[in-house]
This record gives sequence, C-alpha cells and structure tokens, in this order.
Amino acid sequence: SVFRDVRAAKARWGARFGGDIAQEHPGLRMWIHDFHGLAAFQLSDFGRAIGHFMQSYDTGLATGQLVRAITAATNIANSFTNLNEHHAALEWSQRGLDLARPTAWPGSIGGCMMQTAEALRHLGRLDASESLLRETLETLAPLQGSRDFAIATEYLGEVALDRGDYTTALEIFRGLLAQAYTLDHAEFLVASYRGQAHALSQLDRPAESLEAGLKALELAERERDMYNQISTLRVLAKIHGRHLLPPPADMQEASPTLYYLHKALEVAANIEGYTVPGDLLYAVAQEYAKAGRHEQAYDTMVRAQAAREKTHSQEATNRAIAMQVQQQTERERAEAEHHRQLAAAEARRAELLQQTSATLERLGAVGQEITTHLDATAVFRTLDRHVHGLLDAAHFSVYLFDSESETLQLAFGVEASKRVPNTRVDLASPTANSARCVRERREILVDLPDAIHNPNLIPGTKPMLSQLFSPLIVGEKVLGVMTIQSPHRRAYGEREQLIFRTLCAYGAIALDNADTYRQLEVTLKTLNDTKAQLEEASVTDALTGLRNRRFLLQHVESDVAITLRRYDEWAKTAAPLPEINADMVFFMVDLDHFKSVNDTYGHAAGDVVLVEMRKRLQAVFRDADHIIRWGGEEFLVVARATNRAEAPMLAERVRHAVAETPFEVAEGVRLDKTCSIGFACFPFVPKQPRLLSWSQVVELADQCLYMAKRAGRDSWFGMHASGEVQPSGFFEHVMADVERAVRAGDVALVRRDAMPGLLEQVMRAARS
Repeated sequence: SVFRDVRAAKARWGARFGGDIAQEHPGLRMWIHDFHGLAAFQLSDFGRAIGHFMQSYDTGLATGQLVRAITAATNIANSFTNLNEHHAALEWSQRGLDLARPTAWPGSIGGCMMQTAEALRHLGRLDASESLLRETLETLAPLQGSRDFAIATEYLGEVALDRGDYTTALEIFRGLLAQAYTLDHAEFLVASYRGQAHALSQLDRPAESLEAGLKALELAERERDMYNQISTLRVLAKIHGRHLLPPPADMQEASPTLYYLHKALEVAANIEGYTVPGDLLYAVAQEYAKAGRHEQAYDTMVRAQAAREKTHSQEATNRAIAMQVQQQTERERAEAEHHRQLAAAEARRAELLQQTSATLERLGAVGQEITTHLDATAVFRTLDRHVHGLLDAAHFSVYLFDSESETLQLAFGVEASKRVPNTRVDLASPTANSARCVRERREILVDLPDAIHNPNLIPGTKPMLSQLFSPLIVGEKVLGVMTIQSPHRRAYGEREQLIFRTLCAYGAIALDNADTYRQLEVTLKTLNDTKAQLEEASVTDALTGLRNRRFLLQHVESDVAITLRRYDEWAKTAAPLPEINADMVFFMVDLDHFKSVNDTYGHAAGDVVLVEMRKRLQAVFRDADHIIRWGGEEFLVVARATNRAEAPMLAERVRHAVAETPFEVAEGVRLDKTCSIGFACFPFVPKQPRLLSWSQVVELADQCLYMAKRAGRDSWFGMHASGEVQPSGFFEHVMADVERAVRAGDVALVRRDAMPGLLEQVMRAARS
C-alpha cells in the first residue's frame, strides 16, 4: 500500500498504528515501525525513516523475524545513501549481509548486496558497483518477479549511464520494463522509460528518445508521482537541449528546454514542503540567459542560491538527525545488554548517554554558527575555535583540492597557536595521508608508536602521535580534507571521531556555500554591469554620443516638477517675477541644407558634421543642460534652471557657433554650414504655469524653427505668451495659425533680425 500511494496508505493505516507503540507486542512493533519507516522514506524524510527502521531491526532480531531484520538493515543503508552518508550505508549493508549469508536466502542476500552496490556507485566506484550488481542479479535469479530484482536492475542501468555505456544501459532499462508490468509498480515503468530516453538521446536516436521520455512523463502524471515527474521533465529538457526536435504543441517558451524546465518548476511548486533543487533553478537561469532574458536569469540565479543554501542546511540537519538516531540506538542497545549483564554499570551508561546527547546538542548549535558564514576565512576561524574547544588538537589544518593541478593546497593551518608553513601535497602522493583521504573519500585514523620516522612531517611543525583525517564532501564533490593531530597516543576514540566527522560535514557545507556565494557575486556583478551598459546604450545616440528621446522621457518630468514647484512658491509672494534661473527653455536646432552634404560628399561626411555639432552645442550650453539628438540633423536642447530672458542670447550663440566656423569633413575639405533655431520657454504662461505641458512647449519651439526656415534660414525665432490668455483651447488656437495668434496679441515672437545689437554682444562674450 505504501509503495503504491504513500498518502493513501497513511490515511488508511496511520490512525490504526498511532498511540503508544511501546505497549504493543515486540513482534507487532517490528511491523508498525516498518510501516512508519517506509512511509517516511517515500516522503523523503530519511532521518525519521532511519529511526523507525532501526527500531524495526532491533525488534526483528529480538523476536526471531530475521528476514525483516535484514530488510530493515538494507532500508537503513538506502536511507543513508539518500542522505549522502555512503560510508554509513556501506556499514549497514554489511551488517545485513552478515545476518543474511548464513541463511543462504537469495532474497535477503541479494537485497544487501544490491544496497552495497548502490552506495559504491554514489562513491564513484563504478567497476565495483557493476560487478556486485551482476552478482546480485545472479543471486536473485530464483526471484525474478520480486521488487528487489527490479531495483537491482534499475541500479545496474544507472551504473551503465554513469559509465557512459549507453548501449548496455538501453538494454537493461528495456529489460526492466517487463519486470515493471509483472510487479504492477508504476515507479519501475517510469524508471524504465526515463532510463531508455536518457540512453537513446546519448546514442543520437532523438525521435525514439523523445517518445520514451514522453511515455515516462505520461505514466508519472497518471500516477500523480510528482518526484518522478520532475526527474522525467529534466531528462526531456536535456533531450531537447541536445537535439533539434519538434517543440511541444502548447509551448509558449523561448525553447523546448525552457518549457520542460518550467513544467518541472510548476510540479515542484505543488509538492508540500519540497525544496526546489538549486541545480534545477540554475539550469532555468542558464536558459533565460541564452534567450537574452537577463533580468529573469538574474532573479532565478538568486533563487538557485537560496535553494542551494536551504538544501544544504536541510541535508546537514537530516544527517545530524540520522547520526544522532544511530548513535542513540547503538547506545540504548549496549545499555540494555549491559543492564542484563551488570546492573552496576547502568548508572555510568546513562551518564555517558547524557554526555553524548549534550555533545550532539552542542554540535547542532556549532553547525548553525559555522554554516551561517559565507566567507571561507570566517569559516576557518570558526572551525578552529570549536575544534580546539571540543577536541585534543595541538595541530589543526584544512587542505583544499585544486582540480587543475591535482594537488591539495594548505588553506588554513594552526599548530600551538602559530601558523603552519604553507605547503602543497600532490594528490597522487603514496605517503601523504591527506592525499589518501581524498582519493579514497574516507576517514583515516593514524596512531603512531613513535614520531621519529614520520614521512609526512611538515617542516617547521612538531611530531604528532595521533592523527585524524576526514574528507570535506558535499554530495559527490570533494572539496578537500581536514585534519587534527595530537602529541598523545590514541587521542581519538569513537566519540572524538563522531564530533570531528560532524564538524567536517558542517565545514564542507559552509565552504561550498562560501564558494557558491563568491561565484554568484561574480555572476551578479557581470549581470549588473551588462544591465548598466545596456541601459546606458538605450538612452544614448550611437553616432554622436548625445542623449536620445528615451533619455528625455526618463528625466524631463522631474525637471518639470522642480520648475513648477519654484513657480508655486513665487505665486505665494508679491514679487513681480519668479526667482532668476527658474525656467526651462526648449531649443529646436536644425542644420540647414544638410541633405546636400550627404548627396555631395557622402554619408560619412554627414556623420562628421553631426559629431562636430555635438561639440559646438556642448561649447554653448552647460553640462547640466540636456542635449538630445532629436532625429536626423535635428537637435533638441533643454536648458535647465535658466532665465527666459537669456534665451535669445543662447540662440544667437548657437547660430554663431555653427555659421562662423567651417566644418572640416575630410582633409582639405571645409564646408560652411548654417542652422535654424526655434525656442519656447516652460512654463509658457508664467502666471498659469500648468496651462501647457512641456511637450506642447516643444511643439511651439518646433513652430518657431519652421518660421526661421521660412524666413531664409541661418536665423532663429522664439515665442512667448503676451499678457493674459484664455485657458480654453489656447494651445490649439496658437498651433492652428501662429501669425493670427500674434496679431490677436495672444503670443509674441522674438526674432534675430529684430535684435540688431545682439550679434555684437555675442561676439564680445566670445572674445572675452
């Protein structure tokens, strides 16, 4: 019932198995703990599952239910494998195998061998895993219709995939299909089709691969198996990433790969308490980046980092719980046996158990402190403090693995409060225990009779008689090795090894988080720099380097608000005019007969003239003013915080800057050019500052530019309101017929030819 639908099984049987289990007969307790353990396992609560399976193991042995005790041992091993505690998994598989071999029962022996092989696969020992799985299938040959035979077949297929032997993997997963139909367990059907899809993709048979993957997805959806749906959707994403295949009919994403990854995220969101894997979010971020959706890539990378940290924290908690349960169970078993043999030792055993519990509680707090750091140096300092507080450690050092040079580099080392000399160890070293620890991915304890002939002694350090090495592992990745050493003989017993092993687990997670955080910071900085560059490019004219219309739209409203606020303050006073430099003046500048430059000398010459116009406009206006390339040969200048009385002077300076100095468009080729200018001020009507918007004022300036063109070019016109105006329809009235509006006295024009002394003022200002 649990294997078919865990939630339905808990709903049906959970209430029956509630209450005080300890009051039940031991033979029944074994089965109740087995039920709760399987249910917790199916829901991925592996720490809780181990606790129940250990109870099932003990009561099975106590009541003579040997088959169930062996099965419980393999289930404990499987739970430890899922917590990435593969050495603990091997230990429990061996414990079950020791019970099973004398019985010659193929099912029990095969189950233990199969779980041992799976732990070896996760440790990267693929040859040993494959050999043991083939022996397992021979052992289980009389039971080919069993669940264990199907599991062993699936494990063998996974080994073949890991080895890159895709032809063999395809054959194995096709064989699993028949077994799945016999068992009527949908999980094996899904595993068979998914494994086939993976292998077929690698064998460059994309159509068959896609068909198998879709079949696996259909089955997983039908069974409402969300975990298998996620795994299958990720395989489908990889298939589309590797091959050019027809996209799904309902696809609305940029690519099929992103479509399936999104589907996986949707399924994950419906699993209560499920943490989306960081690598899944990272894959989505990569696809967003490929599609040019950088903001979504950035947001998803942040989510990936958060998920990674949460997953590491959960894994560390589960490992600590599992180790605590195992430790407590072993202690309780020893205590009970000791109580039967020697009642006097019971008090001491209880005291030892209390000390162990206190140590584990302290380790939990230590782990939280260590894993909160996102800086490797801080992690080293915290580990150093707690190592010396909990253990006899005259020497403490951490070596990190450099995959490029295949060496271990001392990252942190302290001996007798002094820094250990910097050193590097070749990973292939036959004598260095640190290198051996990483190569074999296991803890190494060295007890030397003397320290005279120690080939691993680092120059400048003291001889040590007790040495403990433990690998720093996160998942399948080895980060390096930690070692503590003492001048005392046999300084590290089981308790000390447990403490150090736990500190190493926390340290590995913290160092991996720190490295991931560092990489994320680099990625985020790159994305932010790219975003800033793109934003700058979006508001800049590519040819002249001036701002464009988009820039104006982003900034003009704030300038308008400042101007209106000044006029609102002026309206509260009795002053005849607002404070000086309270206006915005919009100048429309257009090069006269610019088309002839392109037609006669080519567009390159025209580009030179436009770039030179930028320099001349910048020489007239302030850095705080906005100079906008409005389009073609037309420029809009927004003179900010300016007195409207200065507008004619500025217009004349622009005209003079263009007309009086030829444009050198090529060596020996100099062109005389002129420009026409129109301007208007905002607010257009000082006593009614909100009568016209800034964009309407720009249109009035454009009308003035048009009048300058009609008047013969090389000139300028400006427009301002005269006296009181009627608000209703004022702008439409002026735009319909400017000359009539001038005659009616609604607006007034100022023009260059009506101000003969202005040129002399500009010339004097230029000379000075």
